Amino acid sequence: MMGGSSSKGKGYWPFSGSGGGDEPVKDGQEQSLARVRSVRNATPFVFTRRSSLYFDEDGDLAHEFYEETLVTKNGRKKAKLKRIHKNLIPQGIIKLDHPCIHVDFPVVICEV
Repeated sequence: MMGGSSSKGKGYWPFSGSGGGDEPVKDGQEQSLARVRSVRNATPFVFTRRSSLYFDEDGDLAHEFYEETLVTKNGRKKAKLKRIHKNLIPQGIIKLDHPCIHVDFPVVICEV
């Protein structure tokens, strides 16, 4: 295994509920062991995410909203789009159709 180390004892998987908790801690392992203990009961999958969409006053849903305005310059009328920033409500947390793998997942996944 490149860049890793292994022992002849039982293996350790940070997302399982067992393994490696009763072994003595060495000086260099304190920080990584603390991180692993906090992740031990977590799952590598993400089921929800924060949406980047907004609702406007009419209930329409979009990333951005624009309003058409007429500008008169030198006697000529020209239509311009003005971006709306006020009175927008974020959509919030949405459920994903398919679970994704968390960005902090500690294993490299590749296809050969």
